[in-house]
Amino acid sequence: MQAFRPFLLRVVVTLLFLAVPVLGVYTFAIADEHGWWFPENVSTFGPKIDALFDMIMWMVAVTFVLTNAVLVWAIWWYGKPRESKALFSHGNHKLEMVWTAVPSVLLLIIAFSQMGAWAEIKFTNHMGLDAAGNPGKYTPEHPLMEIYASQFDWRARYPDPQGNFHGVDIVESAFDIYVPVNTPVVFHLKSRDVLHSFFVPAFRLKQDALPGMTIPVWFNATKEGSYDLICAELCGWGHYKMAGRVHVLAEKDFEAWLDGQRAALYANGSEDL
Repeated sequence: MQAFRPFLLRVVVTLLFLAVPVLGVYTFAIADEHGWWFPENVSTFGPKIDALFDMIMWMVAVTFVLTNAVLVWAIWWYGKPRESKALFSHGNHKLEMVWTAVPSVLLLIIAFSQMGAWAEIKFTNHMGLDAAGNPGKYTPEHPLMEIYASQFDWRARYPDPQGNFHGVDIVESAFDIYVPVNTPVVFHLKSRDVLHSFFVPAFRLKQDALPGMTIPVWFNATKEGSYDLICAELCGWGHYKMAGRVHVLAEKDFEAWLDGQRAALYANGSEDL
C-alpha cells in the first residue's frame, strides 16, 4: 500500500496537468457555437483583423499544446521514485538557439502579415476612402464627429452644416452614437481626463484615447443595427459602466436624425402645443 501511494499521486498530478490543455482546446473548439467568440463582423476591414487574429491564435494554440504535452510527459516520466542523483545542467546552447530563433521567425511573420491591415486602418491617407479608393464625405480634415471619452461616459459631437465644431448648431449625444451605413466614417477621438479605449467588437475597432491628443479613427459599417461600445482600458472606479451603443442607420435616416437634433436646438417647446 505504501508503494502504491506515490504511483497514485503521480497519476493524479499528471491527469490534473493534462486537463489544462484538454479543457483549453475543448473550450476554444465550442466557443463559437455557445456565443463565447467575437460577434458577427460588420465592418469593411474586419476580415483582415479576423485573419490576423486567427493566425496568431493558431501559433499560440500549437505552442500551448506542445509545451503542455512536454510538461505532462515530464511530470509522468520524472515523477517516478528513483535513487539516482539529479543531473545538473548549465544549459544547452543549441536548444537555446532554437527557442530563440523560432519565436523570432514567428514575430517576423506576424510583423509582415499585419502591414497591409495596419496601413489601411491607421494611416490617415487611407482613412475615409470609399470602395473605389476615392475620398468619401468624411476625411481626417473634415470628420463626421468628435468623440470625447471621460470618466465615465462617451460623448459624440456633430458639427454644424458648415462642418464647424465650434458653432451654435453643435449636436451632442451621450452614450449613443449615430452613423450612416456603408459610409466611410472618420471621427476625432479625445479624452477629457485619463486613458480610455474606444472598442466596438462588431467593427473589430479598438483605439486608445490619450489625454492631450486628438486621434483620427475610421470605420465603414456594412450592416444596420445597434452595436456595443465599451471602454477597454481600466479608467477608474466607474470603468464597468462606461458603455454605449453605436447605431448604424440608413443614410436618409441618419440625415433625418441629425436634422431633427439640430432643429431641437432652437425649439422652446411651443412646437408641441
